[in-house]
Amino acid sequence: MFFNGAVNAKGVGIGAILISPTGQHYPATAQHRFFCTNNTTEYEACIVGMNMAIDQDVKELVIMGDSDLIIRQAQGEWETRDVKLIPYRQHVEDISKWFKFVEFKCVPRFHNELADALTTLSSMFPYPGNVHIDPLEIQIRERHGYCNTVEVEPNVQPWYHYIKMFLNTKEYPEQASGDQKRTIRRLAGGFFLSREVLTKRTPDLNLLRCVDA
Repeated sequence: MFFNGAVNAKGVGIGAILISPTGQHYPATAQHRFFCTNNTTEYEACIVGMNMAIDQDVKELVIMGDSDLIIRQAQGEWETRDVKLIPYRQHVEDISKWFKFVEFKCVPRFHNELADALTTLSSMFPYPGNVHIDPLEIQIRERHGYCNTVEVEPNVQPWYHYIKMFLNTKEYPEQASGDQKRTIRRLAGGFFLSREVLTKRTPDLNLLRCVDA
């Protein structure tokens, strides 16, 4: 379980993510409407994550955060002297008893980026009152957005037709103006033909095969 908390001018937010041994991610985030310090916010996030694990009947839990203070207090290595943190530390100790095994680890901030992103989102999100908000879904896109809008039209030449024609024959469309001819010459400089396959050179020297709809 990764956790994080944030206090900024926009508000107070917490985030926690449970990751199963098979890689399933279960994120949670919340915005607090009461005063919190940076340290109490971290504890709030840790407690939310631990309660999530209990609700899912998790028996063994490794808890990771980037707050050295919270982790070392939870491990029992550091004494808790701040009166605001004492009840938090005690509560973490109490709910730790629900697990057969629980371990606290301090990780660098860059290893806690997902929890940090959830925390920042919740702290800055405008409070919507009683408005319903659907769960956040992150999609994985394999194609550019415009690819899904391409429609094949009958008897229409591909977009690269005149470039390919110029490279093959050095000829222009019959009705092309002087500006259009210069544009075709300029565009053709970035393409070349290989056995009738039109290919485009990219600035990093990759080769892209030109395809129609």
